[in-house]
Amino acid sequence: MSAALAISPVDTQSGLEEAFRKHRMQVFRAAYRVTGNTADAEDVLQTVFLRLARREETEIANPGSYLYRAALNAALDILRSRQSANAQALEDSPEPTGNSHDQELRAQLRAALAKLNPKHAEMFVLRYVEEHSNKEIAQMLGTSQAAVAVTLFRVRRQLQKDFKR
Repeated sequence: MSAALAISPVDTQSGLEEAFRKHRMQVFRAAYRVTGNTADAEDVLQTVFLRLARREETEIANPGSYLYRAALNAALDILRSRQSANAQALEDSPEPTGNSHDQELRAQLRAALAKLNPKHAEMFVLRYVEEHSNKEIAQMLGTSQAAVAVTLFRVRRQLQKDFKR
């Protein structure tokens, strides 16, 4: 576990710099896995650390977990904003698959995730993109394993319906 991140007014700059150095790649990777493109992941990285800098409460018990969840939420916000603006010009993933069907499926999944309840989308990403166990997700989100399992079941069922259309 990471030590608590406490940013005092006198030490704000160095505390933020330390947090950025320690966690920037984790934030970037989490955002990239959700958005599928580098520019959006970089935007998420900036957004997360700007929000941290503006945050009034300066004590964070588990900065890694806090920043990771903030990255997932900011990435999902980007997907939702695209959805609501009907501007679904998702860039192709730079992964070397070369398979346009795979890229189309990723784009459809991102669009479907943008339509979900934010907590449900977060659980789905944590489980099936980040490959955390239900127990880990329950601990991260402060809920029970049963609630996670039921939510994931419902999300999978909803996504199956969305993909059949």
